[in-house]
Amino acid sequence: MKTIAHVRVTPEGAVLDGNHISDALLTGLYREFAGDYPKFFKMDSLCRLGFVAAELLLKGTSAEERADAAVVLFNRNGSLVTDRNYQKTISGADFFPSPALFVYTLANIVTGEIAIRHKIYGETSFYVMPACDPGQIDDIAEDLFLTTSPSFVLTGWVDYNDENDYLADMKIMTR
Repeated sequence: MKTIAHVRVTPEGAVLDGNHISDALLTGLYREFAGDYPKFFKMDSLCRLGFVAAELLLKGTSAEERADAAVVLFNRNGSLVTDRNYQKTISGADFFPSPALFVYTLANIVTGEIAIRHKIYGETSFYVMPACDPGQIDDIAEDLFLTTSPSFVLTGWVDYNDENDYLADMKIMTR
């Protein structure tokens, strides 16, 4: 397998293919590199992180390539930040569940948001694992090439704890 693009997004900024491209935080990165998807502001933080990283990675791909691609992401915390925020809306005397938060209580929503935005019709999966294991991530991506023959796999680690602690380390891999 071959990595054809790599992005790393942290609170310190974004690095694309080894080049530091911005010091902006997530919303700043969105405004700088995408800016035309109003649904971004309704997403939870995990989705925003994955969405921005995917925007940076997928700029150089064609619609034809994206149609047959796969998206497989990983993290340690699932959607825990949003789960906790949702729990607050259903606890106590002022019980009012938030449907806007509920939809994001599944970590795989980030893969769906990326697939919808970029018209990716291939496999989408989200795995929760105890720690980032690049070897296991690569093995799962490689298995996709054996079973579904995608044009490429958008894969990597996307984990959000809070505005000072998040990491998207994602790449596009080909056969």
